[in-house]
Amino acid sequence: MRLKFLGHAGFEITLDGRRIIVDPFITGNKSSKLKLTDIEKADIVAVTHSHFDHLGDAIEIAKRDNCTFLCFTELGKIAAGKGLGDVVALNTGGSHEVKGIDVVCTQAFHTGDPCGFVFIGKERRVYHAGDTGLFGDMALIGEMYKPDVALLPIGGYFTMGPYEAAKAAELIRAKFVVPMHYNTFDLIRQDPDEFRRMVRERISSDVIIIKEGESVNI
Repeated sequence: MRLKFLGHAGFEITLDGRRIIVDPFITGNKSSKLKLTDIEKADIVAVTHSHFDHLGDAIEIAKRDNCTFLCFTELGKIAAGKGLGDVVALNTGGSHEVKGIDVVCTQAFHTGDPCGFVFIGKERRVYHAGDTGLFGDMALIGEMYKPDVALLPIGGYFTMGPYEAAKAAELIRAKFVVPMHYNTFDLIRQDPDEFRRMVRERISSDVIIIKEGESVNI
């Protein structure tokens, strides 16, 4: 499995030969050095909620690549109204197979009709928490879906900060934890190395800090 960080909360997840683009926020992101042309052809574009820094370029990419648009129910209506024909709009606790990848829609505590996703392939299982605060049922996500990788916001102010996200990592107990949603704006300035230290005080999960545009194989 390959994981590429697109900046902010955006990732390119290559799983079982499928390319999943999650929350691509490139255009209008003053912190991003990427261009839309840097985003490879997607099989699935997934959006965790309707805020501008997550919906971002998702609809444009889905149109460009004629791929599946995966989202929460309310956002699905907006996507269909924008002319997207292949829309999978899940609700909390729902699941569906999308192009050979099993997808579970999890709760997230935020605004903008939020959710998270667990992507389950034969190679790996990846949990993208979306924008969320800490909640105890993250332990159930870890217990039931056993993600190998957890992508967790650490920015604070709008989401969990490093302290809360370290507890989230402890509840989920994924083998690998990747911080996201930090340092894009001044309000969410954080030190990912400090987050790594907090996680190591709790559990043995490997915290992987990925720079924008870089990829890791897991």
